[in-house]
Amino acid sequence: MSAPTTQRKPGLVSKVLPWILGGGFIALLALGFRPRPAIVSSAVVTTGPLTVTVLEEGKTRIRHRYVITSPVAGRLDRVPLRAGEKIEAGKTLLATLQPAPSSLLDPRTRAEAEARVQSAAAARDRATAQLDWARAALDLSKRDRDRAASLLKNKAISVREADTAENLALLNDRSLVSAEFAVKVAEFDLAQARAALLSGDAPSADGVKPVTLTAPVTGTVLNVFEENERTVIAGTQIMEIGDPKDLECEIEMLSSDAVTVAPGAEVSIEQWGGPTPLRGRVSVVEPGGYLKVSSLGVEEQRVKVRVDFLDPLPTDHPLGDRYRVEARIVTWKSDAVLQVPTGALFRRGSEWMTFALVNSVAHLTPVRIGHNNGIAAEVLAGLPVGQVVVLHPPDTIDEGSAVAVKVEK
Repeated sequence: MSAPTTQRKPGLVSKVLPWILGGGFIALLALGFRPRPAIVSSAVVTTGPLTVTVLEEGKTRIRHRYVITSPVAGRLDRVPLRAGEKIEAGKTLLATLQPAPSSLLDPRTRAEAEARVQSAAAARDRATAQLDWARAALDLSKRDRDRAASLLKNKAISVREADTAENLALLNDRSLVSAEFAVKVAEFDLAQARAALLSGDAPSADGVKPVTLTAPVTGTVLNVFEENERTVIAGTQIMEIGDPKDLECEIEMLSSDAVTVAPGAEVSIEQWGGPTPLRGRVSVVEPGGYLKVSSLGVEEQRVKVRVDFLDPLPTDHPLGDRYRVEARIVTWKSDAVLQVPTGALFRRGSEWMTFALVNSVAHLTPVRIGHNNGIAAEVLAGLPVGQVVVLHPPDTIDEGSAVAVKVEK
């Protein structure tokens, strides 16, 4: 008779182990399918200086240009000068005119020449009066500038008022130089008119003293319009002269940008060919605009803005007339502005929005924005100083999304 067999009952471990393995597998699946936090870059809302500028192309130009014309009809001798040659006021011979006998002996021409002498004399007197006015204005502005400097030391006036007095003295100094040039040109025109009248006394062209045109100002020949010998009429343009040191910039701006620019605004003149930008200041915003077609065929309404150089003109990289430059004009600036990087902003409808980070969670926050220079924007409402925001938020995050800030190496 065989012994009875005994059966082992399954232990507790063997009963629980499948449940443990199954639960662990389910936990691993849940962990694998759990949404991971988006990795983003961040920035902090800070307070600091903010400057808004407008960058436009332009060119240099000689401020005072003079076109030399023929005062009478006659035969123009070949012009010996070429563009770029130096000239000296009252000494350099620009052109010589041989008179035409028929026109010089004509009574009508003589009457016109006499009238031209009287007109030139009146223009000289007017230019002399304007020179006296410019000297008086410069003297007054210098006294105002000195008084402003003294008051500024005692903090009796603001820095802006002192800068305004300094700028007015600078502009009046330029006006005095312009008035002196105008007197020289008026005297030159009077001498030309008198020479034309004296030439009419000759009975024929033989032995008649030619009309010589000398330089009214010291500078450089810019353009020669009539080079060859030929017969010309009164008023024919012969050449253009000017002083290359008397430079300013002429910037062509969109009319929508020009309305934000005021005389006296700071300017940084860049891309002119030298290693460092040159400082400038807006002198005039012209009141009239003009239509210009861009290289893409778009019609644009442009306005010319004239800029004076504040830094001395470079000698190692000399600038000339009608050289290309780029001007960065300051339209607004402040030393203490609550600002946020523009990379953290985006549009939702008509509102500016950003994602504020609180405990690694992104919160959609509306923001009211003021001035914007493309890099940072002024925060008027919606964000406190020190708030962390998401830079360049991806489309995968929304209100309440978990995020992880990328560590910059």
